[in-house]
Amino acid sequence: MNKIVVLFLSVLLLSSFTMDKPAYRLFKGIGKSVKYEKMLKELASADVVFFGEQHNDPIAHWLQLELAKDLFQLHGKQLVLGAEMWETDTQAAVDSFLLGQLEEHKFMEASRTWPNYPTDYKPILNFAKANGIKVIATNAPRRSARVVARESLKGLETLPVEEKQWLALLPIAVDLELPAYKRMLSMLGDSHGTSAASAQIVEAQALKDATMAHFISKNLQKGQRMFHLNGAYHSDHHEGIIWYLHRLRPELKVFTISTVLQSQLEDLEKDNLKRADFVLAVPESMTRTY
Repeated sequence: MNKIVVLFLSVLLLSSFTMDKPAYRLFKGIGKSVKYEKMLKELASADVVFFGEQHNDPIAHWLQLELAKDLFQLHGKQLVLGAEMWETDTQAAVDSFLLGQLEEHKFMEASRTWPNYPTDYKPILNFAKANGIKVIATNAPRRSARVVARESLKGLETLPVEEKQWLALLPIAVDLELPAYKRMLSMLGDSHGTSAASAQIVEAQALKDATMAHFISKNLQKGQRMFHLNGAYHSDHHEGIIWYLHRLRPELKVFTISTVLQSQLEDLEKDNLKRADFVLAVPESMTRTY
């Protein structure tokens, strides 16, 4: 057999055993592939980094933990974590747990942890606990969001004062023409008009965005850096939380990460371009945590 043919068959056979199966790939928002180290260097210059996750994606949760570790190496005790996963009225429970004053099962009950806490958020919370890192609960209490979904933002006006302290300052401005909220209305079936029911659901989303922005702004002190975890829809396209945060603190330097699922990882798909400053692309076939 010709030596060239033998060599070609050998290479082909070897490649069949070494085919790469990447679990993720990082891209700049413009679509250019980027190494983790390069991304970390840029993120380190930010006042706030928003990591937009898919809540059941294990790669996103792993990378959140790795980033928290590396940002802590760079910023030390100036690093603060923020999380959509805990509501503002549970801050005392979060603080007590981090200080070792509350047993985990009691903490989980008092802070109303999400069902996927043990697999997805416990590791990063334990890292914060072990290193004395402050964790800020930023999300609006779900009972208040339900009020808005039923009655619109006007329903918040009748809440007791002690309930309003857990929310962004009232009244909350909502621009239903923002692309993210328009897309949400479209998903709710309101592409040709805005029904009151759909508008109220979007207003409930805006309440969460505004409250997260308010508590980020309120808790971020001079010289500190915040690493914030949230669903990607809350920060994609620099909208949602960031739209409200820029109104409060326009001087803050913000970087975003968004997690997307793709059938291939060779290129960033068109729909995912400019979704965030950095995009974490994960195979559609990736195992889910729930």
